[in-house]
Amino acid sequence: MDPAKVGIMGFSAGGHLASTLTVHYDDVKIENKEKVSLRPDFSILIYPVISFIESPHTGSANNLAGTNATQAQKEYFSNERHVTPQTPPTFLVHANDDNGVPVQNSILFNQALVANKVKAEMHLYQGGGHGFGLNNKTTSDDWFERLTNWMKSNKFL
Repeated sequence: MDPAKVGIMGFSAGGHLASTLTVHYDDVKIENKEKVSLRPDFSILIYPVISFIESPHTGSANNLAGTNATQAQKEYFSNERHVTPQTPPTFLVHANDDNGVPVQNSILFNQALVANKVKAEMHLYQGGGHGFGLNNKTTSDDWFERLTNWMKSNKFL
């Protein structure tokens, strides 16, 4: 295993967890005596919850920050607002007809990555809904193959 090629992947609410580490890796909450870098080398976000302000997924926001979350908490967990030029390269997949997590979550994160000149690739499918996993039955396209190509082109594989 190459310690310079360790990434994080998350789907849906797990995508929020992955995107939180992607942007808040320096905000260490426990002692890190060895000063190990917590920054992933790349991120893979599949129909992720990203924002608690723009197109929020209420269930995720309530479960993480509570029903009475402060504006500061909502801001902190709206990960599109914390992308910097140091944010790891990111691969995103979402479906336009996702009624669980609005596709705007991926779009907002991608826009922030582009604005900060972070390498990013996003695949939006016209169908698939939420939770299609590795097999989006509405298309013959294989997003996992797209991911493999992206990882090879960025020398993560």
